Amino acid sequence: MEKYRDRFLNFASKFDAVINANGKVIQNANLIVETDDEKATIKLLKQISDAIANKEKTNIIVQLGHAVKDSLIEYFGYKRIIEICKPERFDDDKRTLEELLRDLNSLVGLKEVKAKVYNLIAYQKVQKLRRDNNLFSSKNTLHLAFTGNPGTGKTTVARIVGHIYKQLGLLSKGHFIEVSRTDLIAGYQGQTALKVKRVIERAKGGVLFIDEAYSITENEHSDSYGRECLTELTKALEDYRDDLVVIVAGYTEPMKKFFESNPGLKSRFNTFIEFPDYNADELEKILDFMCLQNNYTIEQSAKKLINDFLIKCVQSKQDNFANGRLIRNIFDDLVMNHARRVVKIENPTKKDLSLIISEDFQVNYSNLT
Repeated sequence: MEKYRDRFLNFASKFDAVINANGKVIQNANLIVETDDEKATIKLLKQISDAIANKEKTNIIVQLGHAVKDSLIEYFGYKRIIEICKPERFDDDKRTLEELLRDLNSLVGLKEVKAKVYNLIAYQKVQKLRRDNNLFSSKNTLHLAFTGNPGTGKTTVARIVGHIYKQLGLLSKGHFIEVSRTDLIAGYQGQTALKVKRVIERAKGGVLFIDEAYSITENEHSDSYGRECLTELTKALEDYRDDLVVIVAGYTEPMKKFFESNPGLKSRFNTFIEFPDYNADELEKILDFMCLQNNYTIEQSAKKLINDFLIKCVQSKQDNFANGRLIRNIFDDLVMNHARRVVKIENPTKKDLSLIISEDFQVNYSNLT
C-alpha cells in the first residue's frame, strides 16, 4: 500500500506547486491518507477540477491534475482490496480453551507471566458464571498492560489471551488488531480523534493491541496530538469495556511515564504484567524449537558455541536486550550459512540438508564468541 500512497502524495505535492496552492493540496492529500477524510477527498477533487477548468491552465497542470486523480483512485482501490482480502476475523482459529491454555503453557519461560494469565482467566471465567447465575459480579475491565523488553512474547501472549476471552464468551468477535503510534496520531489538530475512533470501531468486539504505546506521548513536538489521542482512547476504554479489550505494551520505564501522562488512563487497567528477559538456556530452547519447526538439527559442537555466545549476551545485555528477536536473527543467519555451504555439496544427503554445524554459526559470530 505504501507504494500507492507515496505515488499519490508525490503527484499531489507536484500539483500543489504548479498551481501555487500554498500547501492546500498537500494538506488535503495528507488528511486523506492519514484519516480517510471524505471532506478532504471532495476538496481535493474540486481543486483539481477548478485548476483544469481555469482558462490560464497549462498542459502540465492538466497532466498532473489527472495524475493526482488517477493515483488517488489507485490508492483507494488497492486499500479496499487489502481490506477485502485480509478481513480481521477470529473465526479461522478453531482452538478450544484447553488447546489455547496448552499453547500458552508451551511457551518457553515466562513462569510468572503464565501464572498471572491463568489467574486472570480463572477470575473472568468465574465472574461470567456468577453473572449467568444472577449473582453479583465485579465490573473490572478486561484491559491489560504488558511491560518488558522486545522479544519477550508480549504480542504472542496478547493474541492467546484474546482467543481465550473469545472462548470464554467475553468478546463478541475476538479478532486481533495491532496498531502503533502512526495508526493513531494524525498530522493535523482535530484529526487524531477521528483516527482513533476509526481504529476503535474496527477493534470493537475484539482485542486492540497497541505496541510501544509510550510513543504516543514521547514526542514533545506533537504533545497536543498525543493528548488528543489519549483523551479519545481513555473514553473508549470505559465506553466499550464490555466488548473491547485494549492491551498496551512497551518498555517498562517509558510505560510508567505513559500512564503518568493521563490521570484517568491507569485506572482503566486492572492488570499489569511484567515480561522478564530470557536467560541463556531459555533462549537456546527457543532456537531449538525454531529448528524443530523447520526440520533442522544443530550438532553438539555448534550448540556449545551458541550456548557460550548466548551466556555472554545475557551477561552483557543492555536495557533494550532483544531476547527472542536475537534468536530469530541467529536462526536466519544459521539457515542462510547452511544453504551457502550445502549448495556446494554434490548430491547432498538428507542429513546434509538438515544438519547445522559449527561453521554455519562461526561465519557471523566467530569474532563475538
